[in-house]
Order: sequence, then C-alpha cells, then structure tokens
Amino acid sequence: MIDRGNSSMVGALAGLMLLCLSIPAMAAWPEDAPAPFPQSTLESTVEIQSAGHLVLFSPVREIRDEIRSESMARLPVQGQGQLFQISRDATRQAARAHYYQQLSEGGAKILFECAGIACGRSNVWANQIFQQSRLLGRDATQDYLVAATTADDGQQWLTLVYTVTRGNLREYVWVEHLNVGFGTAIPGYTIGAGPIEGPLVVPWSGGVTFRFEWSADDRRTLNDWAQDGTEVVLASFTDLEQGESLEGALTRSRAAAESLAALLGKSGISQSQIRIVPVGPVVQINDPIRQGNRVEVLVIKR
Repeated sequence: MIDRGNSSMVGALAGLMLLCLSIPAMAAWPEDAPAPFPQSTLESTVEIQSAGHLVLFSPVREIRDEIRSESMARLPVQGQGQLFQISRDATRQAARAHYYQQLSEGGAKILFECAGIACGRSNVWANQIFQQSRLLGRDATQDYLVAATTADDGQQWLTLVYTVTRGNLREYVWVEHLNVGFGTAIPGYTIGAGPIEGPLVVPWSGGVTFRFEWSADDRRTLNDWAQDGTEVVLASFTDLEQGESLEGALTRSRAAAESLAALLGKSGISQSQIRIVPVGPVVQINDPIRQGNRVEVLVIKR
C-alpha cells in the first residue's frame, strides 16, 4: 500500500544513504579483491574512501588541463588501490588475463575496456586519475578495464585494472577494488543479482500535473522486475526552490511520487506493492545522473 508517513521514512532513507560507505567485514568475493597475479610483487597499497571518487567508463582526454571522458562518474566509494610490479619472466598481458578470468568467473560485468592509444594518454591515467607516477608509460602499451559486481546483500562493487609498460620496460598493474555507496547508479550497470533492483532514475517536472521523462525500455524493465511478491519503492527527490520551506519541498516530492504511482497502477503494478518515500532535498547525492527533481524507483524482492 502507499505509505503516507513522512518523517520516519525520510529519516530511515536519509540514514541509509548517509551511511552508505560502511562495509561489513567479510572474506569472500566480491567483498575481497581478486587474488593478485602470482608473478607480481605488491609495491604499495592506498586506502580509498571518497564521496566522489573518479571512475572512467570511456577513454580519457585532456583538454586545457581538464580531464574529459564521454562517460565518467564521481562515486561514493570505500576500498583499496594496489600497485604491483610484474615479474620480468611474465607479461602485463598475462596479468590482465589473470584478472579478467577471475572477474568473469565471479559473474562480474565488464562495463568498459580499452587497449593502447585508444585508452588515451598514459600520463593522464598515471598522474591525474590514479595518482601513481609509477604507472607513467607508453601510450601504446597500456590497457584498462572496469567491471561491476553485485553481492548477495545488494552491495555493489567495482574493480578497476590498469596495466602499463614503462620506458625502462618494467611492467606494472594497478588494481582498485571499491564498494560503491548503496543505491548509487553506476553508468552502464543495473543491480540484478541481489534483493534490490534499480534504481531507475525518472526525472520529473510540473506542479499541479507532472510530466515524467523515462523511456519505454525503462517501463518494460520495471514491469519485468515488479512481479508478485516484490515491493516497488518510489523515492522522490526535489530541489529546494527559492523561498520554499522544507515542508513545501516534501509536499511537492510526495505529490510527484503519487502521480507516478497512479501511472504505474495503470500499467499493471498493484498499488499494494508501492511504497512512497518523499525525500525532497534532504539527501544530496554526488552523482551527476542523480540530480534535480526525480523519482528513483527500486524494486525489493521480499
């Protein structure tokens, strides 16, 4: 049924999102990073905890000292980056194949990969993206991949693997293994392995009547997810307008979600499955895809 309580649900969601960087201590994939390439030596480990860690999902470019990429995101993450030197008896191609095989066997989805000059300049990857000067090498002898995995508890994980040959012919691999904040949208990836699917981000406009911007593919995806026994959560966000009170923003937030709920009812989703969470401007998310007036739709498997 549609929930009409404001405060407790807003507080619960806010608490959930603000605590999204906490990670339970577990010892299994994907909570643990892939096993290191056997013919490599660990040189350094960097702890990564950031509300806006830069991850690229397309080749990098540098324009007037600014990093550009067709698909990139600053994501709330916590994890590690590790730098390995590859043995002279091995190759970076073998190291990449080692990590690729582990990711594939673990059910990870490769979101992007590149090799050689198609990746962009090694200087930018080494010094501006990974901030590891040892990774500065030849543009023609580098490769990169980023893969996503969802654990049984719905937590999302990203694994980044970058290999390079330096001018002195020494070879290195950099591996980042990152827990991504709960509910964060990762470009090119949708949660599906755990008990939560989504979010589908649906921008909206209007006031008395509402207009929703979402594709036919998104609607079909939601109908596929929302089978009997699932709960459809409509978390509705708003910008705080000039001179508007928090109560006013929450009212607009709820009205937009109720309008979308009515549309979902016409598409065959039972009103008893729908739970409305009016978030308004209470929770801010550092993700360019998830800004402004929008409803984020998640489906929870009961």
